[in-house]
Amino acid sequence: MPINFPLISVNGVLGATISPLDRGFAYGDGVFETCRYTNGSIPLWQCHRERLMRSAARLKIPLNEHLLNQYLASMMVQLSDANVSSAVVKITLTRGIGGRGYRLLDQIEPTYCVGVFSGSELQTEQYRNGVNVRICDLRLAQAPALAGMKHLNRLEHILARAEWRDEFAEGLLLDTQGRVIEATVSNLFAVKNNQLYTPDLSAAGVAGIMRQTILEKLAPALGLVCHVVDMDLNFLRAADEMFLCNSVYGIWPVNTLVDERQSTVVNQQSYTDDQITRALQQQLARLMGE
Repeated sequence: MPINFPLISVNGVLGATISPLDRGFAYGDGVFETCRYTNGSIPLWQCHRERLMRSAARLKIPLNEHLLNQYLASMMVQLSDANVSSAVVKITLTRGIGGRGYRLLDQIEPTYCVGVFSGSELQTEQYRNGVNVRICDLRLAQAPALAGMKHLNRLEHILARAEWRDEFAEGLLLDTQGRVIEATVSNLFAVKNNQLYTPDLSAAGVAGIMRQTILEKLAPALGLVCHVVDMDLNFLRAADEMFLCNSVYGIWPVNTLVDERQSTVVNQQSYTDDQITRALQQQLARLMGE
């Protein structure tokens, strides 16, 4: 039987709702993982799982892995029974229902929400042909206590995404010091002299699973040297290639980076060289079974 997307369960109950007293709703007190489902599995699940466990520990949320696995497995069975080949699985963990105020209660049960959304094949138009990216006006605040986590407070990224409609695929985010950090839903890499560079995320940004996969698996498989560095726009101007990545859409080559505030193209070359980006895409397709 076909699935009517989205399919949502809360604490294992399909169609259940979140309480207005849930701290995830009231305060953004929680984290989430957005995973690519392909042909019966989540290929990068181990990385998602480990990040979720680390983030829960950092926020002192007592994650019950047995319950999480049970709720996730139930959704996976439904996808398999419906012969779904591509989907997006979103797992949201909150601290649970609590009283008014910021103080953590001594006894609290986390909320587990698993959502399944329609997905697409990896080889989208953006994947094949590349994308145009703009520089956002909004600047990310530095918050080392939260840096790296995919927590539920995403207002900076929402405001940044509101700066344009659909004329660009993504928006590049800098911090208040002018350092390049990430895009609104993506991490980024630059290629220079056949080496990979990606921004340091120790003070701001989300340490994405696809970024981790590129650093730990895809790039080493191609013998590429990777560097995690402080990066500014001048660094991107001098790059040979640039690409964006996340765990749902994979790797998107960047064609042009535009600064609309000055009505200028930041890189006149428009990143026409994409040899290494394409090689990484091929490695990713093999890893994902697509």
